[in-house]
Amino acid sequence: MTVDYLRDPKAIYNESFATIRREADLSNLPEEIADIAVRLIHACGMTDIVEDIIYSPDAASSAREALKRGAPVLCDARMVAEGIISSRLPANNEILCWNKHPECAPLAKKMGTTLSAAAVDFWRPQLAGAVVAVGNAPTTLFRLLEILTEGVEPPAVIFGFPVGFVGAAESKELLVNQCRKNVPFMTLSGRRGGSAMASAAVNAVAKHVQF
Repeated sequence: MTVDYLRDPKAIYNESFATIRREADLSNLPEEIADIAVRLIHACGMTDIVEDIIYSPDAASSAREALKRGAPVLCDARMVAEGIISSRLPANNEILCWNKHPECAPLAKKMGTTLSAAAVDFWRPQLAGAVVAVGNAPTTLFRLLEILTEGVEPPAVIFGFPVGFVGAAESKELLVNQCRKNVPFMTLSGRRGGSAMASAAVNAVAKHVQF
């Protein structure tokens, strides 16, 4: 059986984003935030997430300037790290994930938490001014917010998109409440999220950075 389908990569790309802009109501979002929202929708296929996006007005600009300065991208999972298009990053920015660090498992056991949460403690030397992308583990976001209450210098932006049925909605609610006034962020309320969305947010910002 022969099926007729669109094969041209450029045509598929263009039609995908044209469809998103036709079907999603982006009218209440600033242009820079709308650009990220389009990428988030492309990553998950759900145009209705627009109504659940919560953001700081300076989330996009802060992320963009951080990448231009050469800030690293700190990721909670390898899936997030692999989804970031390194060739778009303007300053050979490092994309880092410590989940497989040899000391991570012993630390997680000592702390009584997940690998993803324990890995956040290895972020400390590079956290200040970094771009944080969380797309998997709510425990990562909870631990990051705990560390920030210690008074350490915060990242430039937090893209917080953990997904799941245990802790995801709560961790994102805490992110909004704790960082609303002092740390730029973008998140999606509720259970939805995912690694593809976290990396899509970084890619969306990087796409608009001038080399």
